[in-house]
Amino acid sequence: MLGKIILGLFIAAVGAVLTIKAEWMYENFGSIPSADKYLGTEGGSRLAYKLIGILVSIIGFLIMTNLIGGVLTFIIRLFMPSFGK
Repeated sequence: MLGKIILGLFIAAVGAVLTIKAEWMYENFGSIPSADKYLGTEGGSRLAYKLIGILVSIIGFLIMTNLIGGVLTFIIRLFMPSFGK
């Protein structure tokens, strides 16, 4: 249990750093063409990096609180209703 908490905190911290350092990520890794196309021409890639960071943080908190299994099961049941019955 303690290992899941530490892993979840680490993943959430990585997501927070991705969110905070979106400009650094943009400068070092470049733009994301599809993000610029769909999220706007000015700052679309930066917004994409921030959204990825937020998603990673949410996944980290789900792992830390041991809710990841239920969420994944729910998502799979949306596409395959007979899963797990």
